[in-house]
Amino acid sequence: MTPTPTAPDRPLRGADFATITEALDYAATGETGVNIYSPRGELAEVLPWRRLREDAVHLGRRLLASGLLPGDRVGLVAESDGDFIRGFFACQYARLVPVPMPLPAPFGGRQGYIEHIRRMLQSASARAALGPEALADWMREAAEGLKLEIAGSFDDVAADPTPGELPGADPDGLSYLQFSSGSTRFPLGVAVTHRALMANLYAIDNYGLKVEPTDRAVSWLPLYHDMGLIGFFLAPMAAQASLDLLPTAAFVRRPLLWLDLISRNRGTISYSPTFGYELCARRAESMSVEGLDLSSWRAAGIGGDMIRPPVLQTFAERFAPAGFDPRAFVASYGMAEATLALSFAPLMLGLRAETLDVDRLERDQIAVPSAKGARRSREFALCGPALPGHELEVRGERGQALGEGQVGRIFARGPSLMQAYFDQPEETGRVMSADGWLDTGDLGYASGGEIVITGRAKDLIIVNGRNVWPQDLEWTAEAEAAALRSGDVAVFSVPGEGEETVVALVQCRTSDPEARGRLRDDISGCLRLRHGVETEVVLVPAHALPRTSSGKLSRSRAKAMYQAGQFTTDAAAVTA
Repeated sequence: MTPTPTAPDRPLRGADFATITEALDYAATGETGVNIYSPRGELAEVLPWRRLREDAVHLGRRLLASGLLPGDRVGLVAESDGDFIRGFFACQYARLVPVPMPLPAPFGGRQGYIEHIRRMLQSASARAALGPEALADWMREAAEGLKLEIAGSFDDVAADPTPGELPGADPDGLSYLQFSSGSTRFPLGVAVTHRALMANLYAIDNYGLKVEPTDRAVSWLPLYHDMGLIGFFLAPMAAQASLDLLPTAAFVRRPLLWLDLISRNRGTISYSPTFGYELCARRAESMSVEGLDLSSWRAAGIGGDMIRPPVLQTFAERFAPAGFDPRAFVASYGMAEATLALSFAPLMLGLRAETLDVDRLERDQIAVPSAKGARRSREFALCGPALPGHELEVRGERGQALGEGQVGRIFARGPSLMQAYFDQPEETGRVMSADGWLDTGDLGYASGGEIVITGRAKDLIIVNGRNVWPQDLEWTAEAEAAALRSGDVAVFSVPGEGEETVVALVQCRTSDPEARGRLRDDISGCLRLRHGVETEVVLVPAHALPRTSSGKLSRSRAKAMYQAGQFTTDAAAVTA
């Protein structure tokens, strides 16, 4: 097999279509497509956009023949394979609404996964649940009693398609439902119309990444997550680019496969949360980068978690011998409720950050440059201005607009915003105003017309009148304790007597009582010394802390598990 070409001579249209099916219709006139790789990094399937369109139309007719009606929701397990991709577009052509669902977590149990999928199907009022053949029985169990037309795998879809033309997509109709990566007990489906989707894809392709005919995308991001689905499946297709797709689990096990794929196929655009770059840099400590050529990579995007400039600097240094240009770093900001993207930093300027006085940030909620050699300082990345047609505004506690450098809650408005949380009018009303402003739930400030993200409002810890960011405590603990890795610590606050209690869950890989005691002492001591925070340190087993679908730590789920008694403080635990 040979991957689809980059096709630098193709007549490029940058997502200027009314619906996503129109975009695929046009992409299908060329030679580009999606190339699906195995967990070992070998080419497993070549799916030109032309063949994807043919397969999707045929499958769409089969779905309708199975008893589904236009407008019905279809749960699809988002494996990084041709079946999910065909299923997603089959729904689009049949005017069904696909609902991408996650794969089982590597260390999760069958029953917990089935219950999670069941909640998603119920929230979406789904009429079908389809996944890989290996998960067919799981889908059937999750669907028990829900009166679905189909549950299992694509083999359970009617073999004979309905004749005639498919209903096709409506620009103002729903394109898909996206469950946020943190959706657990009460999942909220973000309802995105074709019009909103195409507005975001147009902004990404033409302004955020400025896609060119010579571009080729490479991704390991999960297709269940908005950054994987929108940013690195639909955005390349809408610009008629070829895409090389690596399974997420393969990246987690062998992160350098990602870079090898960029090198082999001369990829130009690829994204990752910060932790992905960190995994690669750490792996490169013990492996040679000889043979890698990353000189083609012009947009190395960062999104999906808090940006950590020191980590990215380490990555740039490790892979400089392989031709990586640090100017390729592109910080960005967005969320599923805005389809995906809200802002991009300017291209080919690299990562730009401001080093702030943490004391002023915590005490006064003001972004003040840190004095040289200050004891408590931290870098925050500039994530660029709002995309054209979109607005970002920072507001204070009374809802008033704040000036530059003042930290507050970020609100967004523009053509890419969701229609609503599906069938959840009260939840929608909590975050969306009548005049179209979305409360993102993020905290940050404006600087020179660009947005800077400082954290999530719901995660903020209040200590003696100071606003403390949990990631600051987590990163300090991971940096100070040699036994810890990135993502080993989750910090949050819980109600206590008087002030709230700050809890640090720490993944520990030793059973030696003396070593465990030292680890508790080291963490509690450094958090007291560096941040002035008294902390209850709870050691948990390796792999015990929950992750989102994109692989980042889920602090909210860790807190819920702790409060449910799933993590207990043993007799030797330290409360500092």
